[in-house]
Amino acid sequence: MNWQNRLITIYLYIWKHYQQNLWAYSQRMSHYADLSFSDEEVIALYLFGVMDKDREIKGIYKYADGHLRDGFPRLPGYVAYVQRLNRVADVFAPLLALIQQEQETKNPRQVWLIDSFPVVLAKQGHRFNACVAKQLADADYCSTRKLCGFIS
Repeated sequence: MNWQNRLITIYLYIWKHYQQNLWAYSQRMSHYADLSFSDEEVIALYLFGVMDKDREIKGIYKYADGHLRDGFPRLPGYVAYVQRLNRVADVFAPLLALIQQEQETKNPRQVWLIDSFPVVLAKQGHRFNACVAKQLADADYCSTRKLCGFIS
């Protein structure tokens, strides 16, 4: 699947589920909200960037600004994009639950990895005295961050 079809597929998937039930998780705290760039577009661009292995919001935004401006002519500035992404951050947990639920019904024996990035709970010198979630974390080496510690 080429990148255009993948981006359109992501956007339509997000749009369908956002219209059904995910809209309830995004917050609007003011009477005025500039919705010329929709929440669905914010989420779709972010997920498209993550699927292209770009972990930083700035990198995702630069790619979208440089290459996807034709498809997203109302893309706001970087600061406004980050603010919008922060406002819809609560949508990602139910979205991942929905994706998992759909994949379990399609093929229950297939294993899907949603996020493999470890969370460091205690760094090197403190890992032997750490009391944070000992039953959930292991003292291990994280090659991604190049450090030892309690990693969940």
